[in-house]
Amino acid sequence: MTIHIQRILVPTDFSKYAATATKYACELATKFDAELHLLHTLEILPAFMPKLASGLDFSAYVNALKADTDKLLTSLLDPQWAAGRKVIHAVIEGSPKVEIYRYAKQNDIDLIVLSTHGRTGMPPAIIGSVSDSVVRTAPCPVLTVRPEGHQFVMP
Repeated sequence: MTIHIQRILVPTDFSKYAATATKYACELATKFDAELHLLHTLEILPAFMPKLASGLDFSAYVNALKADTDKLLTSLLDPQWAAGRKVIHAVIEGSPKVEIYRYAKQNDIDLIVLSTHGRTGMPPAIIGSVSDSVVRTAPCPVLTVRPEGHQFVMP
């Protein structure tokens, strides 16, 4: 059996844990000469944004947030590594659990690489783990990367 990986998705929350998963994804993208898709999901809850009540235009705020997030996605990768490679950035509004699945399905992703931990700080028992949900529902294989313990080194 031959495995063909042409598109790799890396959902990121910009945490140090996600950075570790991104390193794995870059190595795999190199090995398989695959596209790398960097995805960040903006979970915007207007009720928790008191500044919006002071008259700030909500759509302008979201557009600025998306632009800033896209700049962060661009800065995640080593420019020398990214040069000459197909890297796609996506910033989407919604629930990470839903949007990661949707993005993978719509873009015919072959592999999702993500961290087992995120930066939310909320216990998974309360809000549910994004990585657990992705593993259970993904339309393709998922590689989860633990932040601690053994790190694989390419020979």
